[in-house]
Amino acid sequence: MTDTSLDRSVGRIRPARRAILASVVGTTIEWYDFFLYGTAAAIVFPHVFFPGISPFAGILASFATQFVGFAARPIGAAIFGHFGDRVGRKATLVSTLLIMGIATVLIGALPGYTSIGVAAPILLVALRTVQGIGVGGEWGGSILLSMEWGSRNRRGLSASWPQLGVPLGLLLATLAVKLVTSLTGSQGFDSWGWRIPFLASFVLIIIGLIVRLKVLESPTFEAVKKTTGPVKLPLVEAFHRYWREILLIAFVRMSEQAPFYLFITFVLTYGTVHLHLPKGDLLNDTLVAAAVSLVTIPVAGMLSDRFGRRTVYTIGAVLTGLFAFPYFALLNTRSTGLVLAAIVVSLIVHDLQYGPQAALIAESFAPEVRYTAAGLGYQLASIVAGGPAPLIATALLQHYGTSDAIAWYIVGCAVVTLVALALLRRPGAAEEADVDPHERLRGDQPVGA
Repeated sequence: MTDTSLDRSVGRIRPARRAILASVVGTTIEWYDFFLYGTAAAIVFPHVFFPGISPFAGILASFATQFVGFAARPIGAAIFGHFGDRVGRKATLVSTLLIMGIATVLIGALPGYTSIGVAAPILLVALRTVQGIGVGGEWGGSILLSMEWGSRNRRGLSASWPQLGVPLGLLLATLAVKLVTSLTGSQGFDSWGWRIPFLASFVLIIIGLIVRLKVLESPTFEAVKKTTGPVKLPLVEAFHRYWREILLIAFVRMSEQAPFYLFITFVLTYGTVHLHLPKGDLLNDTLVAAAVSLVTIPVAGMLSDRFGRRTVYTIGAVLTGLFAFPYFALLNTRSTGLVLAAIVVSLIVHDLQYGPQAALIAESFAPEVRYTAAGLGYQLASIVAGGPAPLIATALLQHYGTSDAIAWYIVGCAVVTLVALALLRRPGAAEEADVDPHERLRGDQPVGA
């Protein structure tokens, strides 16, 4: 290899690695914030912000505030998608990181109901809304920055790296809760210790900003600027050209997102309240499952490059539906090993969808509106899938007194996904319009140099 060709190779690899690192670090921090709220909503917020009501009503109210964050995510996708398609992926991602992090720190400093009365849950809802807006704008930019720096024949793997932010964020959030609980005790954690993991988000914000400010802009976005130029109204253009794909993608996510929030959030309530399992054991099981996901997510993305996105995604959806009844059967045994198996396997079947999902969604849209359209399709699922899931599961359990109804709910989600996936058109012109940096970087200078 000549010195010139070696320089070109390094010029390709370094920006791509920085983009992947920036995407993974950023999504990890934002999902840490989001999952931390979900954990607190399940085990702390009912008595901190909704005291004086029945346990069931308190749990329901707490999960309702969690749903507010999901409902705000499409708003964030629309707002930051506009700037991501007009200004660039990098600058937009810096903004989403700051918004999400600041909201999380303020939640940690928020007085409870006993201190300021009804203002406490109102402010909690407001901050949760801001959190949702930040996460809504984060996902599209992160996966695009990573995918658009990757080669065309490895998009599944490239786009799956930012998806690691979910298990990494879950690991960090769960570890933070366990560490603080061990230091303060269960009573201390429930009264004031729960605030520490939220306040610690400030340190993570600084780390994320340092990493993201060093990354180069996506070569695909740079190509759009030099050719057709950014679209003036990405939201209008996205719905004009891709309204069908945006709506279908929301339902394609039903078997991935709805069960996921049952597997990692509702399970804490179901396990501790209904089955009387130790909270610490459930958190340990979640840590093990999240660690396994660090492997299964990129493997699923890599498999989608070889066998196709739809094939791998379909297998994951089918397995999710088939595992619904065995999942609760294993939990209901209250056996330590079987409960762990249920939680680990539940995330493995989830990851078969989550790994190829980013590329599957992003490839459906042309680069000039991809941030907006992909983000909207992805985040609209929060309203129909992830947001309502813990609420629906709690209501079903209260009404029927058994997990069978929840299992049928998961099966229904899988069926909806399979129908939507069959109706989703395969990428055509959108894929051809993309830029492969490994093809462009054949001149004397690498993109972004």
